[in-house]
Amino acid sequence: MPIVHISLTDRWNAIEARAISDAIHQALVEAFRIPDHDYIHRVHRCGPEELMLAPGKSDRFVLVEMSIFPGRSAQAKEKLYAQVTANLECFGIAAADILVALHELPMGDWGLRGQSGEKVQLGFSTKV
Repeated sequence: MPIVHISLTDRWNAIEARAISDAIHQALVEAFRIPDHDYIHRVHRCGPEELMLAPGKSDRFVLVEMSIFPGRSAQAKEKLYAQVTANLECFGIAAADILVALHELPMGDWGLRGQSGEKVQLGFSTKV
């Protein structure tokens, strides 16, 4: 159940932003083997005064921050980065304009179904 925050420039309309979100979700399904229905994304379309970018970054820049359960291997994370990049290529987004940051939170720092994540049966493995 990754919580995904996507920050985009305002060059993207709402339909394109949703398609980008879907492409990122598909990368999670493939790389982390999460259930397809496990989808919590927040998309921010930002003007230049809200998303300030270094010189050389284009208006197609995408920042993806994910809060994830611990347990994914380095190989699964590498697969995620590669799959996000491949999935966003069809939008004309260059690899240099994609930044993915993972925040791996201990299970006790997740409140799920009214209790600590340590006590919840997820229904899928994070050991990928």
